[in-house]
Amino acid sequence: MSNIPVTIPYFTDEEAKEVEKVLASGWVAQGPMVGKFEEAISEHEGIAYGVATTSCTSALHLAMVAKGLKACMDAIVPAFTFVATANAVVETGATPVFVDIYRETFNINIEELESLLDKQYHEEDGKLINSQTGNTLWGIVPVHEFGLCCNIHKVNELAKKYNLQVIEDAACALGAMIDGVHEGAFGNPSCVSFHPRKSITTGEGGMVLTDDEGLAKRMKELRTHGSTVSADARHKGKGFLLPEFNEAGYNYRMTDIQGAVGLAQAKKLDYIVEEKRKKAALYDQLIRDTLPELITPFVPEGYFHTYQSYVCMLNCDRLGIADTKKGGEYRNNLLQRLEDKGIATRQGTHAVHMLGYYKNTYGYAPEDYPNAYACDHLSITLPLYVQMSDEDQRRVVQTIREEIDNM
Repeated sequence: MSNIPVTIPYFTDEEAKEVEKVLASGWVAQGPMVGKFEEAISEHEGIAYGVATTSCTSALHLAMVAKGLKACMDAIVPAFTFVATANAVVETGATPVFVDIYRETFNINIEELESLLDKQYHEEDGKLINSQTGNTLWGIVPVHEFGLCCNIHKVNELAKKYNLQVIEDAACALGAMIDGVHEGAFGNPSCVSFHPRKSITTGEGGMVLTDDEGLAKRMKELRTHGSTVSADARHKGKGFLLPEFNEAGYNYRMTDIQGAVGLAQAKKLDYIVEEKRKKAALYDQLIRDTLPELITPFVPEGYFHTYQSYVCMLNCDRLGIADTKKGGEYRNNLLQRLEDKGIATRQGTHAVHMLGYYKNTYGYAPEDYPNAYACDHLSITLPLYVQMSDEDQRRVVQTIREEIDNM
């Protein structure tokens, strides 16, 4: 019996054909193909500008720097997210300040956010100041986790009230919507990922989406070492002259090889999302019918989930498990049994405050963010990809049923 991976990118002949064109042109660094890819993604999401980068991590860092995040500032980050969200903050010299999440959606908890702003900060000269460290609160980096938008409208209300910046980590959420409005169209820069586990991929890669022309221009300069003229534009003019560099930037440029893959992938995005949504619906049905030990993903009314990952939770009440730590041990045992049977799974993502760097640097304890800690220990990512058959999904659920019965 064949193994079932967590995911497989969906490629056809189109990706290879587009890459062949790039290789034949001799232009393989960032160039016209990246520009076309930026236009395709921004148009799909209903955003004016796309700025392609080497990864979503570099996209986040680029946007943060361009929006003024730096040392002696705080940025609020959900405690349950991939570590890159917090790492990007650290790379600016600023301090990530964590806030708990909702267990149901895995997204930022608005009530906890309001409490944090009230208890940990005070106002001075129109700015929020951390009462313990003296840092200025720059803003909030909400995450749209696993393909489901967070309550970004409430985040924006709080940001407006306190004059805070917002950058959306939409790494998992390309194509996700609230009431028909795509991620990235909520008034803030958003950063998406094209890692192989995402809906579409360029191998590695990311993009910042924004309606701010000035911000897009500055980020395009910063991603090219701070150059005021792109290589593409320079070669269309006087190619022998090097550009001016007015500030220190970065090399966050996507290659035209990646752009070619991305352009072909972008044409498949709606199909890929629709197929994953169909398969997620089948999982929902199978789990409801046969696996009460698992809690299926929750989708609020009006929200369009793209299911970058299908992440459910272990139902400790149903299993009679008393605490999160024991639930985590049970979950890990179950995932090992599935792996032994050829079915790959993962935990959802990290409780970042319990990862070595953040725990050791800031002295966090598990109970500081109990929902994030619980989701770290109890979440289960099931295999999901376009090529997956109904029979594969039934095998996954049936194997889980058998293993739970044998534990």
